[in-house]
Amino acid sequence: VQLQASGGGLVQAGGSLRLSCAASGRTFGSYGMAWFRQAPGKEREFVARIRWSGGAPYYADSVKGRFTISRDNANNTVYLQMNSLKFEDTALYYCAGDPNNYSIRAAMYRYWGQGTLVTVSS
Repeated sequence: VQLQASGGGLVQAGGSLRLSCAASGRTFGSYGMAWFRQAPGKEREFVARIRWSGGAPYYADSVKGRFTISRDNANNTVYLQMNSLKFEDTALYYCAGDPNNYSIRAAMYRYWGQGTLVTVSS
């Protein structure tokens, strides 16, 4: 499976962006998927994850109520809708996938996209 993240950009605080992660491979529908992010000088951190069925979405406390993860298995795509963006959301956002889990731990994911940069101006 190859993952291609897109949708990042520059947005003012309070604005919205939708990230997409397009996956190749016919087994995408059986993969747990997640978004992580890494800000300059900081470690990669969990943002959101979703089961292969689209159920059990789970979010980091820092984004809960503002971000929504969803997936379209027919189109092999996972989305991260980001609303009410804050300056501290500025980071490189990565999508990740794995056939055996939908963990919040980055080390559990086998496949990673290349990252898409989100910059929020204050």
